[in-house]
Amino acid sequence: MSEKCQECDGKGYRVVGSNKCPECKGAGKSKSIDLMKLSEKDVDSFLKNGSDCNRCGGSGEIETREDCTVCSGKGAFYKCKICGNAIADLYNGEEVCAGCAKKQIVYKIDDSCDINEMEVGKYYHSTVRNLADFGVFVDLNSSLRGLIHSSNLKEELKVGEPVIVGVKEIRPKGKLDLVPVKIKEYQTVELEKGLPLKLASEASDLVGMNVRMEGEVIQVKQTAGPTIFTIADESGQISAAAFESAGERAYPHIGSDMIVSATGEITSRGDSVQLEIRSLKKVSGAKEDEILKRIEAALDRRAEPYTVDFMVESEVLEKLRPAMMKVAKEIRKAVIKSIPILLRHHADADGMTAALAIEKAILPLIREVNGQDGEYYFYKRAPSKAPFYETTDVVRDISFALEDMARHGQKMPLVVSVDNGSTLEDVPAMRQARVYGIEMIVVDHHHPDEEVDEFLKAHVNPAHVGGDFGMTAGMLCTEVARMINPDVEDLIKHLPAVAAVGDRSEAEEAKDYIDMVSDRYSLQDLKDMALALDFEAYWLKFNNGKGILDDILDFGDTKVHKNLVKLLCEQANEMIDEQIDVCMAHVKTQTLANGALLNVLDVENYAHKFTFPPPGKTSGEVHDRLCKRFEGKPVITLGFGPDFAVIRSRGVRMNIPKMVKELHEEVKGGGVNGGGHLVVGSIKFVEGMRTEVLSKLAEKVGAVEVD
Repeated sequence: MSEKCQECDGKGYRVVGSNKCPECKGAGKSKSIDLMKLSEKDVDSFLKNGSDCNRCGGSGEIETREDCTVCSGKGAFYKCKICGNAIADLYNGEEVCAGCAKKQIVYKIDDSCDINEMEVGKYYHSTVRNLADFGVFVDLNSSLRGLIHSSNLKEELKVGEPVIVGVKEIRPKGKLDLVPVKIKEYQTVELEKGLPLKLASEASDLVGMNVRMEGEVIQVKQTAGPTIFTIADESGQISAAAFESAGERAYPHIGSDMIVSATGEITSRGDSVQLEIRSLKKVSGAKEDEILKRIEAALDRRAEPYTVDFMVESEVLEKLRPAMMKVAKEIRKAVIKSIPILLRHHADADGMTAALAIEKAILPLIREVNGQDGEYYFYKRAPSKAPFYETTDVVRDISFALEDMARHGQKMPLVVSVDNGSTLEDVPAMRQARVYGIEMIVVDHHHPDEEVDEFLKAHVNPAHVGGDFGMTAGMLCTEVARMINPDVEDLIKHLPAVAAVGDRSEAEEAKDYIDMVSDRYSLQDLKDMALALDFEAYWLKFNNGKGILDDILDFGDTKVHKNLVKLLCEQANEMIDEQIDVCMAHVKTQTLANGALLNVLDVENYAHKFTFPPPGKTSGEVHDRLCKRFEGKPVITLGFGPDFAVIRSRGVRMNIPKMVKELHEEVKGGGVNGGGHLVVGSIKFVEGMRTEVLSKLAEKVGAVEVD
């Protein structure tokens, strides 16, 4: 098959200069013309503009050309099917160069070929299959067999031995009469059946046809019978079955991420179709690059997110739109490519609503691409107890991913981290993930450190555009979810409001989101849902709470939703009241130099442990009661344990991430780390340095400005 010459772009020549046109002397206009031969329209044009010179087309110049040396002026060339070099002409009707033609060609036929590809007089590679009294049977591929008659055997052959054979005769019913040949110097040419190249999206209309498909192997799954390869091209994907023997891996050299060429018959399998593989080959070199480029271009178009109007007016959201669109596109692309998605989220109301918004958007797309059971193989949601990606989390994620890769032939997942992932505390886990080629995306509102961006494909954080933590992860992820799949808007539109009350956001956007669903949920309804989420998150620990969270957030039976939320809130409030009754008697209050009231509570010794509410929630509830007691005054509440402190504040202008960095440097041997939002966060340190760390922290909060 000839190809367009790249040197001359198929013209067959190259321009080396130009000269003045000898016909019009450079004027570009014809000197004379027969008006009788012109139409009325052409006459009008001629009278107004004159006529272009026929020789130069009106340019006034004639190009000086030379024949292209690569294609010999033909504009196209052939590629030698043996060495791949460009050749201007066929050699004795074959696409081979003169050098390769001097060597004998021996064909290696793939499994797509049948008797129709065999020719008398040509030579083929084969393998001895078995011996008989009247000759030797050899395999030319998995389904094509021939006989070397004993009269043509000059030496003994052994089973499994490779042998070059010539086709002596093709007998009726496809029987091959072969002769062994000895060739000292030869070239091997792979031969495959000239089947039409078809797309995966066309498969349902091609049942019963033999076709060829090219694409990327997305997954390899070994069943008790055949091996199932999922192959994706620019139009979609198809399951391709290859059978060696029951439970035995077919084509063991073919794995995920490889570009392949597959041939076989399209067959019907219930409501779907699959390719019954006859041959499967890895593609490499220029052909691999061409297929990859084709797939990536189509994938890029299909993954383009939807452009939607935000549900509320927000300058911050508009500034974040490009970053949000990028996140949506990367998630859509992962779904289309059947890359497993691991959704990591902080285990609180904001993190859960953020995760559920993304989950509701992508699950229908995953099922569309991978079938109804696709979510069990290509999606997982996991909560994180800390507001960052802990080493515990990443070790579990890598372990599960490696198991899935070994068991199901899957790729490493795309980790989508919501309501965490923006701080230096995330970096150790991110570095481990990078070792295994795990890519990450973050949608968060904690104060970000720029170092994390080195490890991320995309990152949405309001602080990047001048916003703050008031724009919660639940709000951001709901808007991203609508860009991924706008069909879920009505289902998830209340999630930003739940996130807003759960994270106590005072942003204008929070008020708008709450007002937007006020016809369906009262402010108390939203608070109850947020409390129910926090309560269940404590007991779920590392479990994702699938089903329970759906009921709390009213995604199922409304009656179940109301009864469950009511019960959980009753239980949670009873436990909170009991805890706070104990704690309030042990709060110590002092006035700082800046006028703020510092309230400290030893939650290790004066609060119930290992139950709800945990130290962070306990400190928050104590802070709420103190804010009511000291109405109108700046209040700071510090709940501390042996090696940690939880900070809550109102009416002060703190920067907790900055304080943490300063404490880390100033308290030598304190092991200080932590972070959070600017005025709400937590700090960790070594137990033996608690007094020094807390004293230094008190100095810093006493020096900040107050409202």
